[in-house]
Amino acid sequence: MCWSSPARPSGGSYCARTGDDVNIDAAIVGIGTSAFGRGLTESQLALAAQAFKSALADAGLERIDVDGLSVHLGWPLGPDYDRIAEAFGLEIRYVNQAWLHGRFVTSALQHAMLAVSAGLADVVACVTAVSFTRERGFLGGPGDVEGNREEGGTHGEAPPYGLTAPAGGAAIAMQRYMHLYGATSAQLAAVPIAMRNHACRNPRAIMQEPLTLTAHQAARMVVDPLRLFDCCLISDGAAVVLVARTARARDLRQKPVRVIGMQGTRSGRDEFIFAPRSLGINQQSARRSADRQIDFEVFAQAGLSRKDVQGFYTYDASSPLVLFALERFGYCAAGEAAAWVQGGRIELGGALPVNTSGGLLSEAHVAGWNSICEMVRQLRGTAGASQIANAAVLQWGTAWGDSVMLAA
Repeated sequence: MCWSSPARPSGGSYCARTGDDVNIDAAIVGIGTSAFGRGLTESQLALAAQAFKSALADAGLERIDVDGLSVHLGWPLGPDYDRIAEAFGLEIRYVNQAWLHGRFVTSALQHAMLAVSAGLADVVACVTAVSFTRERGFLGGPGDVEGNREEGGTHGEAPPYGLTAPAGGAAIAMQRYMHLYGATSAQLAAVPIAMRNHACRNPRAIMQEPLTLTAHQAARMVVDPLRLFDCCLISDGAAVVLVARTARARDLRQKPVRVIGMQGTRSGRDEFIFAPRSLGINQQSARRSADRQIDFEVFAQAGLSRKDVQGFYTYDASSPLVLFALERFGYCAAGEAAAWVQGGRIELGGALPVNTSGGLLSEAHVAGWNSICEMVRQLRGTAGASQIANAAVLQWGTAWGDSVMLAA
């Protein structure tokens, strides 16, 4: 599938790769998590060990079978790949590791998928183990080395202007969005309320008390217009996802969850990690353009349309990111998401359930991997009270444009 692009200086065209010309031979074969909580006494490495053992048991594999590691968050929030290999007694022939950026969740998973597809490893363990409560000094303030970089930090911080809160970038983007489209805080509340309703069905979730609109609106302001419940949990936990080629997957304990499409992170002058493209934040222009087909490669690659997707999962570090991700992938038009999510539309039983285990806002902040594990449970049909009926195709997609499509 190709289309012309006047934005290209060469006057050339973009070509979206479809399922016929892309060979992703990968499936998720095992998942495991530690307990989730606040102030857990176990180290990040100990939490990772719990999740790793659980994932091996889930897949019916032994540690000797794992020969690849894709580590999303290494030091200081989590353990580095070499420490994991040493502590777990692994013999590794492929490694990928990101650093202190939650945004790399998708690329960590994609690296694992590409590695097994290319034969660089037989089974890759995607490992994320974090203790946000133990390492809280890294999250805003003078101890946040990444956030205080001159060019801005992990969440779009701008220290020269006093913007050091992790939620600051998303807050400014939401201010601009409200100004342009008339969205309100009460409309935004539909996101954390939906996540809390999902968490209340999930015994693994930290937050178990229902959230009302009144409680949301009465909560303290963190960074205007984001109130307390618009911001993700500060918590501890670990998750491990095992990836193998489909031929290997068929011989293992669980029904494999197939990877049928994906696309990468978007970046450039009109991109800001926590804002829609061309919203007018930071270096962005303020000229929001029409949808670009290049941003919907994941659908073309999977050979599907949005109507085929039965659930949407995203990195909900703050409530606005859910709105921005829904618009990014065309589920609603620019400026429409705040109204679109009303009336239970993103809850179980709605048109497009989002983050059915509670996400970062209400289940736990395991950098999005808790939601990826939930997608696997959904496609296996083992999600219990959170189950989407006859779930067959689910999308993971972020506000910064990367995505993976999974199928039963």
